[in-house]
Amino acid sequence: MARIMDGPTRCHDAMNPQELRGLTGLVALYATRMLGLFMVLPVLALEAEHYRGVSPALVGVALGAYGLTQGLLQIPLGLLSDRVGRRVVIAGGMAVFCAGSVLAAMTESIHGLILGRALQGAGAVASAVMALLADLTTEEHRTRAMAAVGGSIGLAFAAAMVLGPLLAAHWGLAAIFWLTALLAALGIALVVFWIPAPAAPSRLAASESLAVPRLLGRVLSHGQLLRLDFGVFALHLAQMASWVAVPTLLAERHHLPLERHWLFYLAAMGGGFFLMIPLVIHGERRGRLKPVLLFGIAALMAGDGLLAMAGERFFLFAAGALAFFVGFNLLEAVLPSLVSKIAPAGTRGTAMGVFSSSQFLGAFAGGALGGLVAHGSGLEDVFWLAAAVAALWLGVAATMAPPPNWGTVVVDLAEYPAAAAVERLRECCKGVEEITLFPEERLLYLKVDKSRFSREELDALLREGAAGRP
Repeated sequence: MARIMDGPTRCHDAMNPQELRGLTGLVALYATRMLGLFMVLPVLALEAEHYRGVSPALVGVALGAYGLTQGLLQIPLGLLSDRVGRRVVIAGGMAVFCAGSVLAAMTESIHGLILGRALQGAGAVASAVMALLADLTTEEHRTRAMAAVGGSIGLAFAAAMVLGPLLAAHWGLAAIFWLTALLAALGIALVVFWIPAPAAPSRLAASESLAVPRLLGRVLSHGQLLRLDFGVFALHLAQMASWVAVPTLLAERHHLPLERHWLFYLAAMGGGFFLMIPLVIHGERRGRLKPVLLFGIAALMAGDGLLAMAGERFFLFAAGALAFFVGFNLLEAVLPSLVSKIAPAGTRGTAMGVFSSSQFLGAFAGGALGGLVAHGSGLEDVFWLAAAVAALWLGVAATMAPPPNWGTVVVDLAEYPAAAAVERLRECCKGVEEITLFPEERLLYLKVDKSRFSREELDALLREGAAGRP
């Protein structure tokens, strides 16, 4: 008999104890890991001047080094977790992350700092974490659980913008890395002693959370997805390049003591967050995500332009930072939603894997290019670089087709003949736009037009076929 599953569910039953343990443990692990990575962003450019061999170019490489290793290893480590076990890969990745943090805390040279940051990124466990979350949660709770992990990243970023400058002002950059190492060790303890082992890997996890090698070609040749991959690359390039310049200008041009930087970041980031909320709601409810996307890119570009032109005018600098964070927060919310809507049926995990790798590679490129520009022509030109990248992205995004009003439905075929199910759906079910079959897992992934698709019709067709089979 075929069984139908789809993304968001109307069921509001409470999670069972194993699901709660898995969710709380993985949210805590992911949030503390991201907190450690984010805390250095607002202070590294200032504090790195105390290291041997430092130059603006190498400061940029140190900022973005974690993105290179994370971007390259994100997909391979996710696939490895499918073979050797999620918890093994997660614990090993956190151990590498801890080792990188210790190296960064102990080093006195900029090259050692770069190596430590690269080691931090080599603990690329995001895909394995999301796959383990899929293994540990039921279909009814999986969407909410993944949203909780996503929300924890935003909270970690906000906390990092406050804690990073305060810790560095009192105890230096090394204190941040020591705290990060401690948080990584706590993460390993969570994996070993708190997060439960799944009874069996979920058949949905590979396609929902992990890249599937045979689908990479399909994702990499999809023009709409490639535009979004370029977009997240450009977004994080602009963000990381800006962190090369903002802390130094705040301290040297606007004479703001390091221990008060957190007030500036909290005001700009908090204001940007609240201003972007109605835009996201409008885009999702009215089906106008493309105009919202274009507005976010324009806000990002305008913010970088204002930062570049501010000079010693603090009000203009603050206005630029606010516009930047309006665009950044808006785009961080809209881009993953667009990937989920546009990805062909059954390719969401693969599409998100390529998307995440593009994000981290953009962070590396932003740090490296921002450092080179700061070294060669000055800090203001770093913002012009970011604005130029945003302008290029605006042109690319303008050529996107508006995202369709599609949803995803998963059909567990159980004992129903797979080939017969595919043929029947193609001929008889209205609103089914794309079908992807995973024969080994006996799963069908359908992209459906919500305005024409009837779940009841699909269920009736499959029941009728199952009853009539020999």
